[in-house]
Amino acid sequence: MSSAMPAEVLARRCHLILTGDVDGFADLFAPDAVIEAPFGGLPGMPARLEGRAAIREYSRQILTSPLRLDEYEVAELYQTQDPEVVIAEMRATATATTTGRSFTATSVHILRIRDGHIVGVREFSDPRVPEDVFGEPRPAS
Repeated sequence: MSSAMPAEVLARRCHLILTGDVDGFADLFAPDAVIEAPFGGLPGMPARLEGRAAIREYSRQILTSPLRLDEYEVAELYQTQDPEVVIAEMRATATATTTGRSFTATSVHILRIRDGHIVGVREFSDPRVPEDVFGEPRPAS
């Protein structure tokens, strides 16, 4: 996969996530890759995952969670001046199997992709979405 373009890596990432292929997903990452979620992410997600093994372990936990991912796509992809760095707007549609609530959420991911492997991800998403889906919905403003 060394010559894979960022769009190809992200398309493969989406496919592997939707099909539940944890090993294939983890293998998209460099051995020392880092995923950061500075504003929070899914329930139980640490603010930082370091290394392919940690990414694989966390991904296995997600598969057993009450979250069913129905759709996951790259809504927009932006190239930066650094050829290794892209910014992706991701759109996910999912259902919490415990509540039956569905949601669609957009998040922004800043990714560093080198030699066809993801070496870093900073994920920015609305931390209130999981609360609304797994718990009590927040009042309308």
